[in-house]
Amino acid sequence: MAGLVRMSLDEPEEVRPFEGGTGQLALVNLEGGAVGRAVFEPGWQWSKHVKPIAKTESCQASHMGYMVSGRMKVVMDDGQSEEFGPGDVMICAPGHDAWVVGDEACVVIDWTGFADYAQG
Repeated sequence: MAGLVRMSLDEPEEVRPFEGGTGQLALVNLEGGAVGRAVFEPGWQWSKHVKPIAKTESCQASHMGYMVSGRMKVVMDDGQSEEFGPGDVMICAPGHDAWVVGDEACVVIDWTGFADYAQG
């Protein structure tokens, strides 16, 4: 492993768009796993804009992320829910739906859940 590694989400190795032009995921792949920055536009909902790509009933990725801007509501398959906003750290187990709350894009940096996210 190199002593220093520099990668930029402004120059990602991969970009994955969401259905309907509702946002995108930018990824860099590190030795320890992928780090991603997702931009979810107002109106985005996992069950509408990623489910057709993932082909699962709910999001099966686990997430550990930091909310940069905007607001997102997450509802687990068992009904538990939480709303996240700027400055929040989000830990979310597999089995959930999520959507943008309000009219501001939601930007999330995620260290665990984006390697296979929005990938068919």
